[in-house]
Amino acid sequence: MTTGFLIASAFLASAVEFVEALTIVLAAGVTRGWRSALAGLGAATVALAAIVAALGPALTLIPIDALRLVVGALLLAFGLQWLRKAILRASGYKALHDEAEIFAREEAEARRAGGVQRAGVDWYGFTLSFKGVLLEGLEVAFIVITFGSAQGRIAYAALGAGVALVLVAIVGVLVRGPLTRVPENTLKFTVGVMLTTFGIFWSAEGTGVHWPGDDASLPGVLAFVVLLSAAAVATLKRRRRPAFA
Repeated sequence: MTTGFLIASAFLASAVEFVEALTIVLAAGVTRGWRSALAGLGAATVALAAIVAALGPALTLIPIDALRLVVGALLLAFGLQWLRKAILRASGYKALHDEAEIFAREEAEARRAGGVQRAGVDWYGFTLSFKGVLLEGLEVAFIVITFGSAQGRIAYAALGAGVALVLVAIVGVLVRGPLTRVPENTLKFTVGVMLTTFGIFWSAEGTGVHWPGDDASLPGVLAFVVLLSAAAVATLKRRRRPAFA
């Protein structure tokens, strides 16, 4: 159960970040030229590979209980942040994430920016692509390294992220535009639930808590988080109706 849950969590979380990175690269390529956008993509990929190569082995030196406590706390903070935004969006208190709108905004800003050419590369397009891929990629790297290191299964987490990368890249090439039909808000809600679940599970283990059935308790923690999240959405929706009325 844990291995499948781990791969699915890494896949969904990575897919969300890759969709956002794709939107930024597309905006840079369409407005500033594909050479600059792809150069920024390549440079960010190299930087991410160096960061992962440095951080991955370092985490293996930390005792497993301490590692799970730290990773669990980080995932809990990260997951609750995603879950909070997802709950606010689902209840109508926050606008839904719209890749088409983000693409239009990035495209407009790129068209307004002045052009600076260096070594035949548009510097703004390079920077826009590099920054977008690096920031989104760092979140993917964080998810893969923390998920994998806490369970000693980095390969499985990397597999989920790799499948997400290939899938998003193929669809992006075929569509040649922002992936507006991807249910990103639903994915973010799901990822928030999964990150929070792992965060609760591993941080508790790190403090010495023994879960009944060990990994078999994960579905129970997941159900608990889902029920609380659904209750929060329902409560916020009820509070919002009188205001509109």
